[in-house]
Amino acid sequence: MQGLARQGLFGRLRRGIEKEGLRVDGAGRIAQTPHPHALGSKLAHPYITTDYSEALLEYITPVYCRPTDALAFLGDLLRYSYRKLDDELIWPASMPSRLDGNDSVTIADYGTSNVGTMKHVYRKGLDVRYGRIMQSIAGVHYNVSLPEDLWPRLRELEGRTGESLEGYRSSRYFDLIRNFRRHSWLLLYLFGASPALDRSFLTGEAPSHLEALGKHTLAGRYATSLRMSDLGYQNKVQEQLKICFNSLSNYVGTLRHAISTPWPDYQRFGVNVDGDWRQLNANILQIENEYYSDIRPKRVARHDETPTQALEARGVEYIEVRCLDLDPFTPLGIDETQMRFLDTFLLWCLLSESPWIPDEECDRLDDNRRLVVESGRDPDLMLSVGGRQRYLRDWSHEIFGELDAVAELLDSQEDATPHRDALAALKPRLDDPELTPSGQLYAQLVNENMEYLDQMLGLAERQAAELRDAPMDRAREALFEQLVETSHQQQVDIERADHEDFATFLAHYFERAGKPLSAA
Repeated sequence: MQGLARQGLFGRLRRGIEKEGLRVDGAGRIAQTPHPHALGSKLAHPYITTDYSEALLEYITPVYCRPTDALAFLGDLLRYSYRKLDDELIWPASMPSRLDGNDSVTIADYGTSNVGTMKHVYRKGLDVRYGRIMQSIAGVHYNVSLPEDLWPRLRELEGRTGESLEGYRSSRYFDLIRNFRRHSWLLLYLFGASPALDRSFLTGEAPSHLEALGKHTLAGRYATSLRMSDLGYQNKVQEQLKICFNSLSNYVGTLRHAISTPWPDYQRFGVNVDGDWRQLNANILQIENEYYSDIRPKRVARHDETPTQALEARGVEYIEVRCLDLDPFTPLGIDETQMRFLDTFLLWCLLSESPWIPDEECDRLDDNRRLVVESGRDPDLMLSVGGRQRYLRDWSHEIFGELDAVAELLDSQEDATPHRDALAALKPRLDDPELTPSGQLYAQLVNENMEYLDQMLGLAERQAAELRDAPMDRAREALFEQLVETSHQQQVDIERADHEDFATFLAHYFERAGKPLSAA
């Protein structure tokens, strides 16, 4: 591996960030205004769009080799937004602001084109299946690809030159993904930042593992990430899919089965009822993106491909880490220390032995993650590994010991030691859970007798002031101004180019989605 480091191949990881943020009014209530026209078309803008609702902003950076470049671009996106938001704020936390029932989360409207209608109907389907409130949660997605020059060298070192490079790369990305799923609890512990929520998020009785803190706040005494708990992105129907990421063919086949297999409860909702499209279909999944996972294999799809067809045709291109809470203590929701740690952790997942995961181990991994999101800061918490119980603290220290060699490998191409510095900065959290973001947030709620809404509103106001006053890169500001105009025009062009009705468009889409797409 040191030979690879000397060639500089580990120094060219490519990284991109997707950050969500809920727009709120000055009182901390979810915004009821449409997506600001001054931010461009959410259908066509390459960097500023929405996730589920009109109020849930989503920022997408280009891909960069240096974390600082990705963060600088993300920062300018937020600075630009605040110049257009008037009195509204961007909520700094993953769990939402004050809601007023399901209907207060307005489904995003992407215009009259077939593509835009499909995005809107997909979200209507999420509403009837899971409710809109769950879709008000925000997070950070971290996209990483390893350098292309790395794969032939690794293939040679491992004596697997008989495999196609595309097949080898995909199988090694799935090795990474399996190890990630075995150890993603560590990320939930280190970076979980949603130990509390506003009561308006719940429509029924509070779960027993939450306690009342004030009139409107519920929190978990040792919780790390309620966003990743049963309260957040979880679904009982999807649990029966049992995707354990053992191979690309298994992953693609399982998803393809899910988007073509009817589910009785969803059939009862109806699909197109008297011209009212309630969902895209009545199957286990409407489309592949409906599958919730803490990590995904990805490939940029062409205009005539579905995500699984792109993977099947040309293999895995990058991975998307999806289990990260917004860090409320930074205006960007993520910082360079976290990014450097994630790079180290992901490369460790790739370089470590990664046997296939049997079904029974899938259940154990789910149990470990559940324990950490609900009780990760309990100093006596034990997790299951290899048929035995281990203290989270001890297992974490062991992993950090192995990460050190990987950080040194990555730092061999740096002018300084940013990866080892990240490990050093985060290591104290292993022995003191109160240093974690969730620990700090919980302590502030208790010690200052604060409500969750007031806590986050204060952070939002301070961050808004900081971002509004900060200068932007002038060339980037000019680009964003131009993209507002061009994205709106692109949406008009897309709408004018449609020559078939939506039902026909959708039928053609699912006809393609159900078939493997041969490599070009």
